Amino acid sequence: MRIAFGSDSVTPVTNAVKAGLEARGHDVVGVGEGVAWPDAGRDVGEAVAAGRAELGVVCCYTGTGVSIAANKVPGVRAALCTDAETARGARLWNDANVLALGYRLTSETLAGELLDAFLAVETPDEGERPNYSRLG
Repeated sequence: MRIAFGSDSVTPVTNAVKAGLEARGHDVVGVGEGVAWPDAGRDVGEAVAAGRAELGVVCCYTGTGVSIAANKVPGVRAALCTDAETARGARLWNDANVLALGYRLTSETLAGELLDAFLAVETPDEGERPNYSRLG
């Protein structure tokens, strides 16, 4: 799967996320590292919305800024996740297509767990998912 990745800094966590995606067999589309967080979030969101990537992962210090920036792109549903069950639920019930992580509180081990949970859901649960067409 092609996954867009962007971060406002290069850290051990962001390095682990990229390496973890590649180790899981994904093609990582780097759209920016060490760029301002609004640019990282927007650029990943645009890559996903345009179909250049199927999913995206964005990182900043808290994860909040990149998630807000990504969510401003029409068609993007970025979820800031701090535990595996939230990451799984974001994909399953909210059809999230961008995972946002804060590297301040996310360890390399936790980042791997979040990736596994987010990527394990191949098809969102259509039966429980609301109609997102009204959200733009």
